[in-house]
Amino acid sequence: MSEQVSGTTARPRRILLLSGPNLGLLGTREPEIYGTATLDDHVATARAVAESAGFELAHLHSDHEGELVEAVHAARREAAAIVVNPGALTHYSWSLHDALAAFDGPVVELHLSNPDAREPWRRTSVVAPVATGSIVGFGGLGYRLALEAVVALLAE
Repeated sequence: MSEQVSGTTARPRRILLLSGPNLGLLGTREPEIYGTATLDDHVATARAVAESAGFELAHLHSDHEGELVEAVHAARREAAAIVVNPGALTHYSWSLHDALAAFDGPVVELHLSNPDAREPWRRTSVVAPVATGSIVGFGGLGYRLALEAVVALLAE
């Protein structure tokens, strides 16, 4: 799903949403922190925003770091932007950091909670330095905000 421009291929009209470890437990895991909406609920919100702007949303949830890294590598050919909720990988995944650094497009780091308002060990993000920006602490609304942000960035 790319647009052809004067014999060259433009950016794909696809946004990749990555969900890291334990996000499959949303809706039941610590609802006082993460809310009661499921990952499927959040993906549906993101998909609606993407599609309303003329983009396809591809989503991958994995509890395995390597699978997420491989998805970022593939996105270099297949996606215009990445929204990533890396879960606990936020704090230590240098391989995810390096993969995202090699992606040539907007990258938005997303967290349902505000890591800076939680335990000290959660306050370090190795993803933030390679992200275009971060959306944190807005709960499920963050998915809408993150997608709206990448759509706006892609329109520039």
